[in-house]
Amino acid sequence: MIDEFAKDNLHGRLRRDRKALLWKLDGLSEYDARRPLTATGTNLLGLIKHVAGVEARYFGEVFDRPSPELLPRWQDHDGSDMWATEDETRDQIIGFYRRTWEHADATIDELLLDAPGHVPWWPDPRPNTNLFAVMVHVLGETNRHAGHADILREGLDGRTGMRPEHEERIDEEARAAHCAKIEQAARSAPSAEA
Repeated sequence: MIDEFAKDNLHGRLRRDRKALLWKLDGLSEYDARRPLTATGTNLLGLIKHVAGVEARYFGEVFDRPSPELLPRWQDHDGSDMWATEDETRDQIIGFYRRTWEHADATIDELLLDAPGHVPWWPDPRPNTNLFAVMVHVLGETNRHAGHADILREGLDGRTGMRPEHEERIDEEARAAHCAKIEQAARSAPSAEA
């Protein structure tokens, strides 16, 4: 009984975070969805492409249920999963992510939490694992990148939150006053060097 509760809870949170990640693209231009927003080139559409590949591998290859999507060999990873090329459309990447959800959800639904899996890119002695560990790992990865997306989107146009129904109207004046209060506290804090 606890296994089904744990599995349903983890799966529900994964579904929630997938939607939150996709929502970060709503209303953005192609340029803003793709452009590098950090010194390392992190961008919103690239985060979605990356997380889609993560789910495809972990809920596919790890359980000998290969993704129906064509994936490069994991040994050939070169970072190209972190950004969209000019030939890849937003719809293609979102479609890949949604099809990956379906495949991942089928794996999760069909296997028990203790179903064995093998992650060849994890170092010894940990490549042998189970569905529970993979669900926790992928949930952490998705949650981490949804947080990145939240910060990136806030930097673009000030929009924040996990879901549209929780989004509040942006009050620029209140935000500026709040940031000024935090800035003052930072400047007034005693130096650690004293």
